[in-house]
Amino acid sequence: MLEREAGLKDFRDLKVWEKSHHLALLLYKHTQSFPKQELFGITSQMRRAAVSIPTNIAEGCGRSGNAELARFLSIAMGSASELEYLLLISLDLGYLDRIDYKDLDVAATEVKRMLASLISKVNADRRTA
Repeated sequence: MLEREAGLKDFRDLKVWEKSHHLALLLYKHTQSFPKQELFGITSQMRRAAVSIPTNIAEGCGRSGNAELARFLSIAMGSASELEYLLLISLDLGYLDRIDYKDLDVAATEVKRMLASLISKVNADRRTA
């Protein structure tokens, strides 16, 4: 699955990294219109959470062994969950309209589903190694 013994996996080859990178770019676009007083509040926190997802996938791929990869994928999952809540509060505060919220939430949910699948595969590989 993840050729860890032959060499480190290139994170850019992972579909979940690609999707999470796209989500981060989309999130940056949508938060540009957030109120200026939120620049160091929700805007910053959302951006950090969104960027944390592909960042942790990349870092996990650069580490040695599936145990460390699984740990960084788990951190990425936590960031995706954090982002889901921040999207919801942004909707409730009127910073995101319902259509933009739905687009971002669907993307975040897809990333979480893909992360869960990859975590399961990495953990299964660890048990059989």
